Amino acid sequence: MQGSLPVSPSSDTQDELAPAVAVGAPVDEAGGVLTIDLSAIESNWKTLRSASTPAECAAVVKANGYGLGLEPVAQRLTQAGCTTFFVADLSEGKRLRKVAPDADIYILNGLAPGTGQAFADSNLRPVIGSAAEIAEWDAFTSVHQWDGGFALHVDTGMNRLGMSVEEAAAFAPRINAANHGLKLLMSHFVAAQFAQSPRNAEQLQSFRDIRALYRGVPASIANSSGIFLNADAHLDLVRPGVALYGVNPTPSTKNPMQPVVELKVRVAQVRDVAFGETVGYDATWTARRPSRIAVVTMGYADGFFRSASGDDQKPGGTLYVAGHSCPIVGRISMDLTALDITDLPDRAVKRGDLATVIGEERDVDATGEMLGTIGYEVLTSLGRRYARVYKND
Repeated sequence: MQGSLPVSPSSDTQDELAPAVAVGAPVDEAGGVLTIDLSAIESNWKTLRSASTPAECAAVVKANGYGLGLEPVAQRLTQAGCTTFFVADLSEGKRLRKVAPDADIYILNGLAPGTGQAFADSNLRPVIGSAAEIAEWDAFTSVHQWDGGFALHVDTGMNRLGMSVEEAAAFAPRINAANHGLKLLMSHFVAAQFAQSPRNAEQLQSFRDIRALYRGVPASIANSSGIFLNADAHLDLVRPGVALYGVNPTPSTKNPMQPVVELKVRVAQVRDVAFGETVGYDATWTARRPSRIAVVTMGYADGFFRSASGDDQKPGGTLYVAGHSCPIVGRISMDLTALDITDLPDRAVKRGDLATVIGEERDVDATGEMLGTIGYEVLTSLGRRYARVYKND
């Protein structure tokens, strides 16, 4: 693994962190330790592949593998048998090509003006969603006699990227009359996580109508949640993203995915705060009793949002220390967060101990709820200062 080095954890953390490979800051020197279970990512992909067979199961590894590291994630999935990947932009595609030399790689954000040669140089496929993009792609491939292929994105209700249904229908005769290198026809569900939403059936029918005009072209509409709607949504290829990383694709039912991440941060100091004293910026939390406060080395610069701050008017979020849920008190600052550990036994917490942010006590989805957001944002906001420990078994 490029840029990795053997783990040399202290005796206090040896059992918690091994066996693994660490990337970035040494474990002993980092304020937080983010453990990423690559075997769980592989297992999740295989679960999704099994659920969608006989359709091909691709993998979405955009946003740096949803914040967990594009290269190690893609390497593991390639070894597991994944041959088709989706990323957001050219820079991600170029990185991915280095670790997945034989894969089909699609660039979801499409063809930016003047980038045809960059696609050709790395053998990447744009996901095209407008007539202007098709015209530029046709001109480039014709002049350079290159056919790397592309996907056509049809907007069936998201109103983000993609050709309208009407535009796609009108364009079909032109595509079918010539070899434009169209490799995939795709759309995107708006609300697949809500299995009873009528939008799912409406979008699927609209996409099926368009698909009938592009005979012989593989089709794809299902994201992570779409895989669990029904077999009709699988078509030829499914594109799971967040479910690979442990987020629940079926929020109304038990999570079928294995947890992937664990995040622990260090206690920098334990201090006494007298009755009536305040903690943190702007003095928003006041001690209503003599209190013990543990200050941990994580803040909003590490992706832990200020929305979890606790003040005199409302409680904040919690972290787990020594097996106990401890409330966050005062404003979360750039690098530090304060916890009230008054109710824990004396000397239960000491400098250097680890507090759990994400783990057995609380998963990624619950952490997102605590922060007032979703698991997607939690994962993709995880800070670069953590030591990243990749478990391979």
